[in-house]
Amino acid sequence: MTRDNQASRRDFLKSTAVAAAGASLAGGLSIARSAHAQGSDVLKACLVGCGGRGQGAIRDCLDAAATTGDKVKVVAVADAFEDKAQGAAERLKGEEKYKDSVDLGDRVFGGLDSYKKAIDAGVDLVVTAAAPGFRPVHYRYAVERGKHVFMEKPCCVDAPGFRSLMETNKMADDKNLKVVVGLQRRHDPKLREAVAKVQEGAIGDLTYLRAYWNGGGVWVRDRAGLERQLGRTPTEMEYQVNNWYYFVWLSGDHICEQHVHNLDMCNWVMNGPPVEANGMGGRQVRKGPEVGHIYDHHFIEFTYANGIKMYSQCRHIPNTWSPVTQYAHGTKGMADLERPSIEGETNWRYRGEGVNPYKEEHVHLLKAIRSGEKLNDGWFGATSSFTAVFGRMATYSGQVVKWDDAVAKGPNEYPHGTELAFDTQPPIVPQDGSYEHAVAMPGVYKAY
Repeated sequence: MTRDNQASRRDFLKSTAVAAAGASLAGGLSIARSAHAQGSDVLKACLVGCGGRGQGAIRDCLDAAATTGDKVKVVAVADAFEDKAQGAAERLKGEEKYKDSVDLGDRVFGGLDSYKKAIDAGVDLVVTAAAPGFRPVHYRYAVERGKHVFMEKPCCVDAPGFRSLMETNKMADDKNLKVVVGLQRRHDPKLREAVAKVQEGAIGDLTYLRAYWNGGGVWVRDRAGLERQLGRTPTEMEYQVNNWYYFVWLSGDHICEQHVHNLDMCNWVMNGPPVEANGMGGRQVRKGPEVGHIYDHHFIEFTYANGIKMYSQCRHIPNTWSPVTQYAHGTKGMADLERPSIEGETNWRYRGEGVNPYKEEHVHLLKAIRSGEKLNDGWFGATSSFTAVFGRMATYSGQVVKWDDAVAKGPNEYPHGTELAFDTQPPIVPQDGSYEHAVAMPGVYKAY
């Protein structure tokens, strides 16, 4: 398929999606406006996934409600591990500023099916921040039951998950449900202004983009710590879900879990995802069973439909150059899209007020629920999440990967269609106590 044909196909898909969304907005307005607990002015919310980011997200939601004047009450929490759900519940109930916004009763749920219990607890809004591999399943369940959704990024870890997200996005639009994704840069006024200036031509014609998430790495949760937490030997599924960052079926690799933010910014500038990727990566310092089988560095050259390249780096290696940012380059200058500024024929720096974008995304969500205004971040949440998956497929395989083929034929990483329990065997299991056998080998791994 030529680039012109690919661009035409994307334009067609975009126009039909917009038309469908407009029709659903006209036909579904009453659903959103009656979604506050059977006519009540209180919006009942639940939290699914009670780790640090989940607890942060539900607090951001409550803080946003204090700003917008909405009444939000947290009525259920759920986590794969019941003690984490209980801990989150106690912390929320113990905070003075949330004393009138938390009414959990006995609606504190644990287990891999606990998301269903929380979503079915009479809520209007689901805040979901469990491990990313679960995201398509949790999102689908919430939308099927007519709930508004805030979901953390990334939204998928493989091609079947991406296809599921896109189907659920259409369902959410048909029901006029509001969806926000934790790609908070999209809700930050300084970055909105910067992207708008680039798209309006402030740096001339775009020539290329650069994206970075380099750092020293993140937390590790070992098997011994979980054994102390549970008071017994954990199952393999319990261990992997607890240490989820290091298993592709749960995190998508760090290119998905972190670098998705920078890739999303570039897609935002380009009004869509790339069509081709090639890259390289590997596992140089990650050693031992506690770090699973993900890589510690990736480099990808992405190509968009118009031929523009985006060069992407992400790395987890201590004591190395560690930028987290993205840039757009054009014929008349360069835009810094993290500390918003432009240098070139036109010089500009953002001078407006700063906001907390983690709260602001919830402000936008609550306002849309109240007004009935269309809001569905799920579309770019899905495509940017899959851009990260797409890049991983290129680095793992060492081959040139095409977007349409990746979407249609990319392999399952998450066990889709399986009802998981803690005694289920995970997709990856250790051999002689190690996961090294599962580390993708370029030239051997098949992207599709």
